[in-house]
Parts: sequence; C-alpha cells; structure tokens
Amino acid sequence: MTQTLTAALAEAIGAERVTSDPDALAARRYDQWAVSHLRDWRGQPLPTAGCVVRPRSTAEVQKVVALANAAGTAVIPFGLGSGVCGGISPTPDAILLDLSEFNGVRSIDETNLLASFDAGKNGLEAEEAVAARGLTIGHWPQSIAISSVGGWVSTRASGQFSTAYGNIEDIVYSLEVVLPNGELVTLGKAPRAAAGPDLRHLVMGAEGTMGVITGVTLALRRKPERQALSAFYAPSMEAGFEAQRQIVQADWRPPVMRQYDAREVRRMFRDYARDDQSLLIMVHEGPAARVEVELAEVASIAQAAGLSPADPAACAGWLERRNHVPAWREMFERGFVADTVEISGGWTTIGRIYDDAVTSLNGVPGVINASAHSSHVYRTGLNLYFSFAAALQDTAQMEPTYFECWRRVMEATARHGGGVAHHHGAGRLRKPYLAWDLGEGGVELLRTLKRAVDPRGIMNPGNLIPDA
Repeated sequence: MTQTLTAALAEAIGAERVTSDPDALAARRYDQWAVSHLRDWRGQPLPTAGCVVRPRSTAEVQKVVALANAAGTAVIPFGLGSGVCGGISPTPDAILLDLSEFNGVRSIDETNLLASFDAGKNGLEAEEAVAARGLTIGHWPQSIAISSVGGWVSTRASGQFSTAYGNIEDIVYSLEVVLPNGELVTLGKAPRAAAGPDLRHLVMGAEGTMGVITGVTLALRRKPERQALSAFYAPSMEAGFEAQRQIVQADWRPPVMRQYDAREVRRMFRDYARDDQSLLIMVHEGPAARVEVELAEVASIAQAAGLSPADPAACAGWLERRNHVPAWREMFERGFVADTVEISGGWTTIGRIYDDAVTSLNGVPGVINASAHSSHVYRTGLNLYFSFAAALQDTAQMEPTYFECWRRVMEATARHGGGVAHHHGAGRLRKPYLAWDLGEGGVELLRTLKRAVDPRGIMNPGNLIPDA
C-alpha cells in the first residue's frame, strides 16, 4: 500500500476513517472460516491488509473504489465478517473496505412491503426495525446477529424459514452497487421485470468479486397470525425424505422443515431420542385457519409415509437454541477439528448422497462424528447439512484432516449429481470444486464476466473464481 494512495483515501473520506493501526488490521485478518482460525491458533502468521477504510455513505464508497481502481489496488469488501468459506484473505497491498459503520435504515414502506438498508446493517437489527412495524423480513440465517444484509446478498444466503419464505434471492427487491470503476448502478425497480437478464444476479453470490453492494431493498411480509409446531419420528432418513417430498409436493409449506439423523438426534435432542430413528421437526406459520388445516394435512401425510408423532417440544427447544455456535478455538483446545458442509440434491439422489458422504467421512482417520440433517426443502429436492468432527492428538494433522473431510463430502455429492454449495457461498474453500456445479464452460463464462466488469481485477482477487 503506497503512502500516496493512503493519503488520497484520507483526503477523500477523512483521515479518521482510514487506518493502518495494527490492532484494526489484525481484527479483520479473516472471517469465520475454521481454517483461518485454526492457522491463527497454531501460531501461523496471517497477513493483514495495507489499510482499513470505513466509509459511511455510498458516495464515499465510490470515491474509495475509484481511487483504488486508478491505482490498480485490490479492494476487499468486509461486512461483519460472518462468512465461513474463506472469502476474506487480505494482503498488505490491499484496501479492506469495512462497511460496518455504513449501517442505516433508509426506509420502511408498509404499503408496498419494502425496506431499504445500508449494506453494512446488522441483520438482526434490520429484522428488529421492521418487526416494530408488525412486519418481518422472513430471513433467519443462523448468523443473523453477526451478519450484514449486504453479506446475505453477497453469499446468496438462506434463512432457517426458507421453505415458505424463500432464500435471499427470493426476498431481494433491488440492489445499489458500486462497480469496480467507481460508477453506481441500481439493479431492480419493480416487483418483476423482463428488461433483459436480471442483473441483480451478477452480484448476488459474487462475494465481492464484481463490485461493492452498498444498499439493499428487501420485500417484507406481515407477521404471521399464528405459529404452531410439530415433530415426527422416521424409521430411516429415506422415509423422512419421502415424507418431506410428499408434504411440499402437496403444496404445504411449513417455513421450517428439518430432519436429523439418529446421530444428531442423540447429540442435539437427547431427551427425545428414540432408538435409531431420525427426527423431523416443523414450524407452521400464517393465518390461523390455514395453520390448522396444514397441521392436520401434514400429520396425515406423515402417518401414511410411516412416520410416528414426536413431542413438538423438541421443535420448541430447537427454536430457543438454534443460533448458538461454539467457538472454533474452544474445539481446537479440546483436540477437535470440525465443520459443517451444506449441499443439495434431487429427491431421487439425496438418499445416496447422504449414505455415500457419511460412509466416506467415517473412513477418515480420527473422525468421531459424521452426521447430517436436512434444513431447506423444495419441490424438486432438499438440502443436506453434513457435520464432521475429528479428534486428533497431533495438531499438525488438523488442517489436512479438515480438507480431507471436505473433499469427501464434495466428491460424494458430485458422484450422485448433487450441488456442492447450497447457502454458505464458495469463497476460497469451494473454489476448487466450482466447476462441478458450473461446468468448465460455466466457469469460463464467470471469468469472462469478471474480466468485463472488473478489467483491472481489483475486487477481492483470489476469491470464488477458479484460476485459469
């Protein structure tokens, strides 16, 4: 980072918001990716950015990006640092663009059911702002309290209530984006458009490689009249999958549908474990009359599919603790390395993916847990969320074991035609596997778009897009 550029940035947005303070740089060395924390815990030096810049307006973001583009200097957008796939990996010649202070509520429109936020707005604060008006965004990622609305869009996030309310791409109304040359565009202006390709998708899931998201307008819902819970035991994962298929294909849409295998039931629902059965929990929301009908119809479908009723209190317990995430370092100190891997597949393949991945994970030396649950359901298939944990006395084996576990889940998913990334994004972790979803032609198209939008390659270089 040149002193000339640092001085120009300070002049553009104020010296108090441009810093090379070692503590500020160190605090933004990485996101929540387990491997970054593991390397730091083991004492491996991790590089920091050349400077941290904290804009508070779209105009200031434009100034920063334009200066960086003119200098050919990398820009790394940083929301609240909740990513788990290594999307943040700064270098000394890069600007880390910290959007956490760019966090206002721009507007809440109760008639059109729209809310606009600065991209750095904390997700839980955004939800609380609309909740005060009797509304909801309906987007509840596990990271809601530590993630930003811009980060949701940048990683194509899913929320825990997605089966009825959709993923972030179903909730986004419009986006304000600063392009790599500093120009500003607004993408989306009506409930739907046929004005060419939907350019919002150029930045949704791009993880900072195509520009900087500065503003997000989301479509809202009114708070549901009633919420109810249900739970069922399934004699096998396949039986539970089949019940879920019948429920959603009959057009019932419980916002939450989550099925845990027997291992996870014993670990997470200890008081409700029954033999080796899996557990399906559901949350039902909406008009009271519809909820009543849905409860009865879902119970009927579940019974016909061979499931038996479980105590709905299991679902209530999940609602209470659903956002608790243990700290990585606590695990490392205890001799464990662990992670979760979310994938998706069609109804005819998801059972084979589950069996193959769990069997393969159990073959990794040191693995003491290989399990999964489903968490997002569609008419055409569902998501699986694999968990693995390995106990290793030799800390030097933690990182290679981690990557071996990931490789095995990715390969098992690809063998059966599944999608290797569902809602955590790709980052640097999934970059080697991106062609398995996009195909080589798709990856080359992505590179072509990157070159066209960001010809100097300044936006979050090294992230997401496989090297040529």
